Amino acid sequence: MGSSPARIDVHHHVVPPAYADLLKDKGIRPGGVDVPSWTAERALRLMDRNGIATSILSLSTPGAWFGDDRQARRTAREVNDYAAGVVADHPHRFGFFATLTLPDLAGALAEAEYALDSLGADGIVLLSNVAGCYPYEKDLEPLLAYLHARRAVVFLHPGELPAEPAPGIPSFTADFLLDTVRAATGLVLSGALEKYDGIRWILSHAGGFLPYIAHRVLLTMIRDEPRLAQAKAMVARKRERERRLDVLRRFYFDVALSSTPHALPSLLSFADPTHVLYGSDYPFAPAPAVRFMRQEYEDIALKRRQRAAIDRTNALGLFPRIAGRTTP
Repeated sequence: MGSSPARIDVHHHVVPPAYADLLKDKGIRPGGVDVPSWTAERALRLMDRNGIATSILSLSTPGAWFGDDRQARRTAREVNDYAAGVVADHPHRFGFFATLTLPDLAGALAEAEYALDSLGADGIVLLSNVAGCYPYEKDLEPLLAYLHARRAVVFLHPGELPAEPAPGIPSFTADFLLDTVRAATGLVLSGALEKYDGIRWILSHAGGFLPYIAHRVLLTMIRDEPRLAQAKAMVARKRERERRLDVLRRFYFDVALSSTPHALPSLLSFADPTHVLYGSDYPFAPAPAVRFMRQEYEDIALKRRQRAAIDRTNALGLFPRIAGRTTP
């Protein structure tokens, strides 16, 4: 057991009032839930009660694009300016991932440059898909090339599956996890993860169920190789299999809604131990859920150094602005 007063929460959603009104006007319930309210003051109280020193703010699904590129550019700019204002007011408590305008590529490139250079964004948030367009698709390669050159941290958050939800099951329950796996697997199979290895990708919710199906992804990776190479990857020594799987370990994983006695051991048995990060999913996970998941996490037996790495030190390598501060 144990808690850290210095946690860095990489999965904390900002909900600007104007954006909340926009979603309500459009009748959108993100992930199948009502749009939550958010204020910096309530967020800070939640953080203090859960040992969180700094939260990196991000916009959740559905992002900024609703079918109109001009509106998406206005919405992304408003959201990013709002988030930057929160950070300016509380520079030691918040950072932010900038929202882009995908699938509007030109707008996304312009907004990424503005947010990183003018607003000092700590990274970029991308949805696993927008209108059925996934980040690894060829049309979006210029954006990946730009983010690679900037050595950007990219927080990959699930979007709605490009399909109707199953009756009676909110999309956040299972569809979000599947779409994260789709996007991450696509980055691997397309070669984009290795080609643009300057990008540090954070996968939400422990990567969905990616660690659990890592060997299925391995079989997909080698399906077109000669039989001898396939056999070597499957039946040779463990070292060869693990070498093939190391590409998946380039991802970072947050533990938002996944810090449980069943999910966390699966993640920790697979992930690079320096690539696991704390996350709360507030306010879409309301305060009681954040507290419950944090308590579940603290009840799991971890070595002190391992817990400190998840709570804070792993994140410090991604966020130089935060690393440059005095530890709270």
